[in-house]
Amino acid sequence: MHARDQNKLNTALIAAAPVALAGALGNIATIPNISIWYASLIRPPLAPPNWLFGPVWTLLYLLMAFAFYRVLRLDPETPGRARAIGVFLLQLTLNAAWSFAFFAAHSPALGLLTILPMLALIVATILLFRPLDSVAAGCLAPYVVWVSFATYLNAGFWWFNH
Repeated sequence: MHARDQNKLNTALIAAAPVALAGALGNIATIPNISIWYASLIRPPLAPPNWLFGPVWTLLYLLMAFAFYRVLRLDPETPGRARAIGVFLLQLTLNAAWSFAFFAAHSPALGLLTILPMLALIVATILLFRPLDSVAAGCLAPYVVWVSFATYLNAGFWWFNH
């Protein structure tokens, strides 16, 4: 393998690792709580069927990893790159934390306190990615739309179940 190809592969693995970790941690917190606790909640209007969440999140995590890869492959001296990476990783941390707050802690209120700053950080990530790589920023558009919808759902679960 050529050095350039090896560098691309290494960057792809570095981009995929934290995204995959966030997804795996989210599943650890979520899956054991779906059939009993989550199933017992009063669902807000427009709540999708449970089967839809897996495919949607899989696609969103793939898009996040690709966006992150595109920013990581930029020259480390690129102005704004380090800050964009930091904000991306911070929102990703809140992404994983939300599953623990909402599902593992059985707390829509704590979930809401986690998802609101997460949503703000996703928007900030898009704004920071845009001047660096417009494709990377665009890859996060479905993510911000879904998390906006998830914020509505989270608020609805809190409202109907507190």
